[in-house]
Order: sequence, then C-alpha cells, then structure tokens
Amino acid sequence: MFFFPIKYDEPVFRPPAEANSAILQITKGCSYNKCVFCEMYKSKSFSIKDFETIKKEIEQLAEFYKGVKKIFLADGDAMVLSANKLLSILDEIKMKFGRLQRVSAYALPSNLLSKTDKELKQLRENGLKLLYIGIESGDNDLLRFVNKGESYESSLEGIKKAHNAGIDTSIMILNGLGGRKYSYQHAINSAKIISEINPKFLSTLTLSFPFGIEKYKKNFGGEYIQQTLIELYQELRIFIENIDGNNIIFRSNHVSNNLNLEGTLAKDKQGILDQLDQAISQTASDEYSNYSGIL
Repeated sequence: MFFFPIKYDEPVFRPPAEANSAILQITKGCSYNKCVFCEMYKSKSFSIKDFETIKKEIEQLAEFYKGVKKIFLADGDAMVLSANKLLSILDEIKMKFGRLQRVSAYALPSNLLSKTDKELKQLRENGLKLLYIGIESGDNDLLRFVNKGESYESSLEGIKKAHNAGIDTSIMILNGLGGRKYSYQHAINSAKIISEINPKFLSTLTLSFPFGIEKYKKNFGGEYIQQTLIELYQELRIFIENIDGNNIIFRSNHVSNNLNLEGTLAKDKQGILDQLDQAISQTASDEYSNYSGIL
C-alpha cells in the first residue's frame, strides 16, 4: 500500500505542469464556486486550514519530498488568503524545504486586485513565482453568461498587477465556451486579451458539460448550440491566429483537448496553425467517409 504523509480533502486538482510538485492544501474548495461550467469543487464547502495544521503538513511534506523543486498551493484559489497569511506560509515553506525553484497556485483576478502592489512584490520575493488563472474568455458577454464573476477589464488589471510584481502567469482559455453563436467573438476577444497580457504560459481546455448540456443552455437563454469537432478546431485557429504575443509558451495538452498542440508564440504560430488546418481537413475527410458509408 502506498504511504503518503498527509491526508488531503479530496478531490484535489493541480495543473499538468505540477505533476512533480509537492501539493500543499492550504484551503479547501473554491471561495467563489459559481462558474456554471465547473464541477471541480462542488462537493466541498470552502474553508481555510488553520496555520498550525499547515505548518505540520509542510514539515511532513518536506521530510517526504526531499529535494523537491516545486510546491503547488491548493485548492481552487489559495490566493484568496490575505497577504500576511500567505507570507507566513511561504516563510515556513522556505524554512523547511530549502532551495525551491518556485511556489505556484491557482488564482482569480479579483484575488490579485484585493492585494497591494507591495504585498504582491513581497509574495514574489518570498517564493511565489507562478499563478494559474483561468480567465476562460476575453468576451464580457460570455463571462456574464457563465457567471464567471470577472470581466475583461478585471482580468486584465489583475494579471498585469501580478506581472508588475514579477509574478509569472499561466492563462487558461476554454475552447467552445460560447457555442456556435458566440464562437467568433469568443476567439477574437480572447486573442485580444492574451495579446494585451502576454503571459509566460497559455493553455486551452475544451468545454465539457458536468451538469448536462441542457442546464448549460439555460444560461444562454437557450441560444447555446454545441459545436462540432471541426468548429472547435476552427475557433481555436481563429484564436491562435489573432494573438499578437511574444515568447508565450503555448500548450494544449489537457485531457479534455481533442488535439495536442505546443509551441512558442509567435515563433511557432504558423506551425500550430498548419496542424489545426491538417486536423480540420482530416476530420472533414473522416466525416465524409463515414457519411458515404451510410449511403
């Protein structure tokens, strides 16, 4: 039987890039937890672990993960904690783990806006180097439909505030979020905000329907039409094509994605677009073949 030093409040989620990180759960669930597309923390009530428990778990993880280089702070938005609480946790991590490459966490833009420039710089100086932020879209209509609780403006302001403090970000966009009707504006406005933010990392996930598509449609006044695979590829192509970024490391390697893509924008943009064109062509050919076989 596999031994693990601490007990997590399941489920626990972490980004693909944190596969080799030590996971320190300093909050349980998500303080917002109202996004209509997300089921990650619906089974939990949000709470914050007490500091003494966190200290003990840091010590246990440090003993178990000797030589680990990265720590991820769970759950959904650990950054909702005050800067003082986060600084105390980072001090403990530094004391027990020694040399680390980075500490990272999920965050909401509103978490960043609630902290001062000085506080964010202190967090960076104490080891918090990367934040994963699911902005989902740069389109305010869609953000309102899915009850994201953020806007183009709040996302832009919060993320730029983190960048000004020296904290890198990994931004997530949801392919298919607006369905067929809103696909183009979703792609264009998402490309626009990414171009303005110019994050270090960018990833796309594909929308799923954890509570059923009919429930999701209600948020669009019944106007949501699920896209075909080709339409999802086409939306992604418009999004990538319209990003004006520099040295953005792009990944589309989440389990939800239909096509694995990777590269650096803008250097590898054309290669990524070529892969999407090939996928669109191949999918169209496969669909035609299947259709012809029915005749």
